[in-house]
Amino acid sequence: MGQRSAGALARKSRAAERLKNKRVKDAPIVIAHRGASAFRPEHTLLAYRAAIKMGADYLELDLVSTKDHVLVARHENEISQTTDVAKHPEFAARKTTKTINGHKWTGWFVEDFTLAELRTLRARERLPKRRPGNVAYDGKALIPTLEEIAQLAQKRGVGLYAEIKHPGYSASIGLPLEEPMLRTFKRYGWDDAKDPVFIQSFEADRLKMLRPFTRLRLIQLVGAPRTPSGQIRLDCSPIPNALFTPEGLRRIAQYADGIGVTTTWIVPAGPGGKLGSPTSLVQDAHRAGLLVHAATVRDENSELPAPYRRGDPGDRAYQRSKGDAAGWLERLYGLGVDGVFADDPGIARVTRDRLLAGADRLRRA
Repeated sequence: MGQRSAGALARKSRAAERLKNKRVKDAPIVIAHRGASAFRPEHTLLAYRAAIKMGADYLELDLVSTKDHVLVARHENEISQTTDVAKHPEFAARKTTKTINGHKWTGWFVEDFTLAELRTLRARERLPKRRPGNVAYDGKALIPTLEEIAQLAQKRGVGLYAEIKHPGYSASIGLPLEEPMLRTFKRYGWDDAKDPVFIQSFEADRLKMLRPFTRLRLIQLVGAPRTPSGQIRLDCSPIPNALFTPEGLRRIAQYADGIGVTTTWIVPAGPGGKLGSPTSLVQDAHRAGLLVHAATVRDENSELPAPYRRGDPGDRAYQRSKGDAAGWLERLYGLGVDGVFADDPGIARVTRDRLLAGADRLRRA
């Protein structure tokens, strides 16, 4: 047996051992990142329906507001990359430049369109070079509303994992996201910590504001270490990488139920994607009473750590070719994460269920 195969078997055994004491209801959740975005254009009902068929536990959606205060799912409020708006001459004059959270954006923005106007547009693949197969679905889907996604989720028995996108900015222009979001969730009977809904945000101040108004679970998002997006605001002060000290985690636990972190917080990655030793973040967060959800597992070599890339690096298609996402998922599950965001929820579900079956055999042994 080769060294790589032996190592993979050892990791799988350790992952199954780690899950041995977890009950099925406590097993790591599979969060379909913007739907099954590896197979369909993200944030479309096409992507969400595909994710449900693949076994996702939760559908992830980013929420932004239309001009008439209807919440819809888009990766950003700027929509030139995810819709065909540039092909609509009737909206050419709405192209503009805005500064949002300190960053300058040029394009078309959801908040400048009514829902009726937005419905004349069609969704398209945001990353056509990485996912050329998804381009076949360009123009086939509308921009979905939160209402439509909630209806689909409840009908099919899955949960929602909603990010309020740039909520401070939205509030500043008179289109706050929180109230219509909570109102929609309540219509579907979702208003308790036991309900299948998570609310996530990078902006700690908005989560703190939300806490007194909902019992739904709140997740503090944190970007990659040592980057501007890796700094969030606690008590209106920028908190850098030292955020994840035991004291910092206890402070997060005062207003949130968990953290959503890039995988590099859990297993640091160096130059070329080489992995370092795992940190103690998962264990430290659990001691503080926080869930840990890891983002984002993607199938492409370009998005995987070096040990999980497959194929010939000299091949022109190497970067977008599929690597060993299952192996990377096994590693993360084995480190005790409570959930993973995955562009391919099918492989995340199959890998988790295989490890749970192995854990069940260990319990019976």
